[in-house]
This record gives sequence, structure tokens and C-alpha cells, in this order.
Amino acid sequence: MSVTLIMTWDIKENLEQEYFEFVVREWVPATSRLGLQPVAAWLTAWRIDDTVPLMRAEATAEDEETMHDILRSGEWHDILSQLLEYVDNYRHKVVETTGDFRL
Repeated sequence: MSVTLIMTWDIKENLEQEYFEFVVREWVPATSRLGLQPVAAWLTAWRIDDTVPLMRAEATAEDEETMHDILRSGEWHDILSQLLEYVDNYRHKVVETTGDFRL
């Protein structure tokens, strides 16, 4: 059964251009090589307050074991540490893939 990795974060102020370049050049290719299939990414255009994350991204893996292997790998920790140079408030969770929008 497929599982989805839901990730949220805020882009650090004054690093927006560098962040978007990193995501296109490094993040997407690296996470794809790890076995994650990008599904969607959303940029919040309007927020009432800072409790709503600026970014939400989703990627799938073929099953829970594969996802957990990816999230435990050194390669994941390396690319995640690079992402954290550009973002704050990173969070993720793994859920069963249903096709529904999950919070």
C-alpha cells in the first residue's frame, strides 16, 4: 500500500530566491533519487497568522517500509539538513495514500 509523506515549512525571510533555486536544482532531484515520487507542492498565498505553514509538499513511496528506510537514510538526512538552511518550522508525517487532502 502506497504511503504519502506530508511536509510543511516556512521559507526564511530574505532567502526566497536561494530557496527556490535549491528546491529545483537539489531537493527535487535528490528526493526523487531516494525513491520519493513528488505529488504536489503548495505555496500559501494568504495567511491569517503564522500558524499556517507557508509551504506544503507531498511525495509518495510504494509502502511504509520503503518510506521509513528513506527517512532513516544518510542521504535523506543530508538533503534535509540542506533544506533546513533555507526554512524554519519543518514538520512531516507519513500517512496512508488515499487521494484525499490530509492535514
